[in-house]
Amino acid sequence: MSIVRLESIVREVGDFVILDHVDAAIAAGDRIGLVGPNGAGKTTLLRLVAGLDEPDEGEVHRKRGLAVAMLRQEANVDADFTEAPSLRQAVRAGAVRLQELERILRQMEETGRVTEPEYEQLQHEFDHRDGYGLDQRVEAALSGLGFVRGQWDRPPTNLSGGEQTRAALARLLLADPDLLLLDEPTNHLDLAALEWLELHLGRRHGSLIVASHDRAFLDATVTRVWELRDRRLTPFRGSYSAYARQREERDVRAVDEAEDRAGEIARERELVQLYRHQRKFSKMHEHEARLEALEPLEKRRSDAKLRLPTEALAGGGPARSYETVVRAEGLVVGYATMAEGAAESAAAANGAADGGAAERGRAADGADRPYARGAAARTETPVARIPWLELHRGDRIGIVGPNGAGKTTLLRTIAGELAPLDGALDLGKNVQLTYLAQLRDVPIPGATVLDAVLDALPLTQGAARGHLARFLFRGDDVFKEVAALSGGERSRLELALLFLLPANLLLLDEPTNHLDIPAREALESFMASTDATLLVVSHDRRLLEKVCDSLWVVDGGLAVPFEGGYRAWRAAVADCWTVKAAAESEARRLHGGRSAPDGRRPGGTVGSPARKAEARSDGGAVASDRPVAAAGVPGRPIVAKLSKDAYRRRKIQLDEELASLTERKRRLESALSDPGVHGNFLELRRVSGELAGVDQALAQVEQAWLEMEEAAP
Repeated sequence: MSIVRLESIVREVGDFVILDHVDAAIAAGDRIGLVGPNGAGKTTLLRLVAGLDEPDEGEVHRKRGLAVAMLRQEANVDADFTEAPSLRQAVRAGAVRLQELERILRQMEETGRVTEPEYEQLQHEFDHRDGYGLDQRVEAALSGLGFVRGQWDRPPTNLSGGEQTRAALARLLLADPDLLLLDEPTNHLDLAALEWLELHLGRRHGSLIVASHDRAFLDATVTRVWELRDRRLTPFRGSYSAYARQREERDVRAVDEAEDRAGEIARERELVQLYRHQRKFSKMHEHEARLEALEPLEKRRSDAKLRLPTEALAGGGPARSYETVVRAEGLVVGYATMAEGAAESAAAANGAADGGAAERGRAADGADRPYARGAAARTETPVARIPWLELHRGDRIGIVGPNGAGKTTLLRTIAGELAPLDGALDLGKNVQLTYLAQLRDVPIPGATVLDAVLDALPLTQGAARGHLARFLFRGDDVFKEVAALSGGERSRLELALLFLLPANLLLLDEPTNHLDIPAREALESFMASTDATLLVVSHDRRLLEKVCDSLWVVDGGLAVPFEGGYRAWRAAVADCWTVKAAAESEARRLHGGRSAPDGRRPGGTVGSPARKAEARSDGGAVASDRPVAAAGVPGRPIVAKLSKDAYRRRKIQLDEELASLTERKRRLESALSDPGVHGNFLELRRVSGELAGVDQALAQVEQAWLEMEEAAP
């Protein structure tokens, strides 16, 4: 039975028709993905279903008493949300009926009416709606969507726009309407929050329509797909992957049919011209209508795809970099605030090192060098520490981790926009890098799209327009004002500017933001085939799976590499792999049970299999200075005898570590017995994972103790 039915819906904006006689029906329990290019009308359709807008023609029929709620792309919270005393209360207010039942039951209890039949009925409804678990579900939603406990009791007015959107999503999930409409819900979510949302939506019994460009998210949450294309809606059965296969087959058939009808199209064109010359306009219009129906719109539209160039517009292909592209050793990344009166001296000290690195398309040609540090007084805010990372020519590495962990900070430091707070960061010889920033609110030079390209590089208008055409700016589109561009259009312009100068190292921070699915697929195809070295921050799991061979994981103030793709990393995390445990494990293994000193190279790649040789910047190799176990044998380094003083210091250190780890294990085991932890999936997973890491660390310390005894004087 349908809960919503659309009949011949027409929606226009001015003279432009967005939806043209759309028919559709939503049944109870339907899980529908809404897909289509930017500007196809997805948000318009959702607003019509929600009743926020009315159609120009046609009707929207809704089941009587249907509860509908919609999450918009941008934060749009009401006064009840912003005036709530805390984020927890603002989200809890989404469960309107439960809070009403709670209030009525409390009043009846206070007035001694607990023996009345109405009290029993209301209590049964409260229990049926899981009212006793409401607070637990509120905390699970907040935790699952990335809010740490310290934010739960803060006023919602302190939240950023992205955080308000996540909080609005949490409130909608608590409301649990009959029909939930989500417009790009994956914006502002990190990977852990995405996975939690997928699990939550999978457990919902109500109907769902989600408009999204995240293909992995659609695959995990929907069983039907509605495609908006050429102002019409076409339904498909199955997940997004099933839809993609059906869509491709239909496109192939449409092209074949168009070729078969080529003669008929030519005949209709001749008749249009004939009746125009004979001034028989009624006949001419009749054949014009037939011609329009015959011409395959799908074929014409399929030609208009994003086409990324294989070479930069200026200078052709980039130079070939040396083997080691980036090397970080004991690196600390973060932010430094200059003391008053010290800014000028800091700028002078850093000027030679940065060399205008903040400009788009900066090329870092020359010999390997560490970034210089200013001598001015400053307050440092470390974000992440990188014991040892290397990026080699041709690598395609994804940088992953929770929001706020320091992924963008690390990328900006490599790009030269931020100076390291400590340690060494070296760029290899002949490295030419270009950087696509995530924050797209920085003004782009030039009033129009064409001006932006001409201001970035002196070109003829013809060359500039030809370059922009690859990024779907055709005809009068090149004269659009930059300030008036949509999110998708601005992203395409950013990509167009990125490919003006040659580069052999591409630093991309969320490159698929605001891009529709065809544009994302074109970008993925380019990234999979380019010879350039790639370092990509992304929450797009499909891109990470298809493009990146290995990862850098940033979390808990540390960054370590992971040898494997996205799926292998998630499987390892499910088996309690953590950044901290990986870093500690490798540091202790390489140093006989001792942690590597800060700023000192630990002799290999943290958290990844040992290398027998280390690449040099000139493309050669030097032998590793650490012991290598025999093939297939998990051997350990030979332990030399310690002096009496070294043995005493080592014994004290291990005693302290054992005491600390034993206390941590006791606290975690106590937390596991807490009912609140058991009811919170993410908290339970976190505590269990941390406990497994502590057990692993205890085993390593005990092994180090045995090795210390072997090395006793």
